[in-house]
Amino acid sequence: MTGKAAMTGKHHHIVVMGVAGCGKSTVGAALAERLGAGFLDGDALHPQSNIDKMASGTPLNDDDRAPWLAEIGRRFAASDASLVIACSALKRAYRDIIRGADGTVVLVHLHGTRQLLNDRMNGRPGHFMPVSLLESQLATLEPLQADEAGIVLDIALAVEDLVDEAAAELSGSRVEAVS
Repeated sequence: MTGKAAMTGKHHHIVVMGVAGCGKSTVGAALAERLGAGFLDGDALHPQSNIDKMASGTPLNDDDRAPWLAEIGRRFAASDASLVIACSALKRAYRDIIRGADGTVVLVHLHGTRQLLNDRMNGRPGHFMPVSLLESQLATLEPLQADEAGIVLDIALAVEDLVDEAAAELSGSRVEAVS
């Protein structure tokens, strides 16, 4: 675990982050349901120009991402209720843009092996993000730093187990996994 992840106050504002194929949308939706929170898939907030660029196999640059990240931050800042947003948030600077709008945001980083990510991406036909962009995402990814409120979870676990771990960590009552 990185910085303090336990949630206090009236609501949870959570970014479920990681590279393409890690399960952000699936885990984010399940975590939101568990917490009684709203859920937004950050992919739905991309402007069409970003989607077209990624679909063509071209990685987004920081200028492409900035308005999208600002919109995610605005969604949190405007929400008086619990909200979970799935968003890659690959760089510290990207996470800082989101937290600049709402400093209460906590990060749940879904992390996995290159092979597992590749297998998952190959198993989702019709998604705009091609497998060819996985390497650029992994190269861009900056791990959570010690001063960032968040947790890192291994995507080799089942979705229910990931949600259990995240919910326990976010509530401040971490449950140790039984091996």
